[in-house]
Amino acid sequence: MRQSMETLTVRTRRTGLVEITPEVARVLAASRIPDGLVTVYCRHTSASLVIQENADPDVQRDLQAFFRRLVPEGDPLFIHTTEGPDDMPAHVKAALTQTSLSIPVSGGRMLLGTWQGIYLFEHRTRPHTREVVVHILGA
Repeated sequence: MRQSMETLTVRTRRTGLVEITPEVARVLAASRIPDGLVTVYCRHTSASLVIQENADPDVQRDLQAFFRRLVPEGDPLFIHTTEGPDDMPAHVKAALTQTSLSIPVSGGRMLLGTWQGIYLFEHRTRPHTREVVVHILGA
């Protein structure tokens, strides 16, 4: 059993999805581990990870619109607003999505579906620098 790990730095500009599939694939290729499991982990509480369609940008826009409606900024329900009106909504959105993804690997490639991509989902309105850990375990 072998393993490899690298931390990616992802710079975001605002709320939205940033595709990181090519970066994760690069880390996997460098590991030279042909079969196993790649785990992608977001080290933040106001951003998350999703596997989503990478063909039609309308999917990303609709997903963002849904989350804005589901968890609106400025909701009087929220007490935690230390970093602004988007602070607690960002935490709720991260809790509703995922901070960790596991993708099987075979033949040195992630077994993603045809239209699937790995995305960092930024939930804050301001730019941030995010860290995503990529861990590969296999033979």
